[in-house]
Amino acid sequence: MSFLCIFATDMRNILKVDNPNDYARFVDAPVLHPLVSIIHYDELPPFRHSLNNYGVYGLFIQRQFPHNLSYGMRKLQVSDGSIIAVEPGQIGGLEDNGERISLSGWVLLWSPELLHGTELERHIDRYQFFSYFFDGSLRMEPDEWLSITQLVAQMRQELTLHDDSPSLRTILLAYLRLILEYCNCIYLRQLSEEDKGGSDLLKRFHNLLQQYFRENRQLSHGLPTVSYCASMLAYSPRYFGDIVHKATGGTAIGYIHNYVINQAKSLLMQGHNISETSRLLGFDFPHHFTRLFKRITGLTPSEFLGK
Repeated sequence: MSFLCIFATDMRNILKVDNPNDYARFVDAPVLHPLVSIIHYDELPPFRHSLNNYGVYGLFIQRQFPHNLSYGMRKLQVSDGSIIAVEPGQIGGLEDNGERISLSGWVLLWSPELLHGTELERHIDRYQFFSYFFDGSLRMEPDEWLSITQLVAQMRQELTLHDDSPSLRTILLAYLRLILEYCNCIYLRQLSEEDKGGSDLLKRFHNLLQQYFRENRQLSHGLPTVSYCASMLAYSPRYFGDIVHKATGGTAIGYIHNYVINQAKSLLMQGHNISETSRLLGFDFPHHFTRLFKRITGLTPSEFLGK
């Protein structure tokens, strides 16, 4: 996406959720479909916390969330009766400390394979609430809670009544699209309630970084610079830095470095070694990568991996 910071966590304590049912099995919930998992927390016995490495998309639709949650490298601002969204490559969860908890609400997890070749796959990036940039939860009004949870319950009923088939997957995608549109309405409402100046700039800044690495520009141009980002967003570097500082309390270069290290964590957890991760992110030398990783997280990449 759970959401405790993972700076000092042994990699063996992380649950890999490469398939939606990996999490279902962990909490002892029924397995209903190879590509979709729908879990009703209210029906489960108490279960342990988990710190998750997501290879799937997910919506955690809950009345309450555990305390001390964070998302990526930042604290998560969670409201009761809200939704947390996660996407492949993100890290979230609360590390297993032996405590068993009971929660109320639903979890909807789905594999990227379900979206393959569909219109929803082509437009999934427009749902900004999946991004690490969005470090809050989607706060639902009572009628929104009712509408979304009813859709999830109906979606689960389809899974229990029908075997997997192309027709069933079409039905599942229709439900999923409708649920995501509800979520997007909530996201846009929250966005309009915030300070539009800094919020809009940060969203554009984050999208620019995503596009830079999606296009693999780092392989030929190295890490993105503040000057490059400011120019692409039509600001002078100094004015751009001032706006970012006002919106985040930090620097623009710090924002870039935090983004890069989040990408590094995902690559390391996917099995890339330190040299490969350094090269894929655009560092000239592995020791430059190691030094930045240590400065941001307090650990070397090797320590992060628990070696």
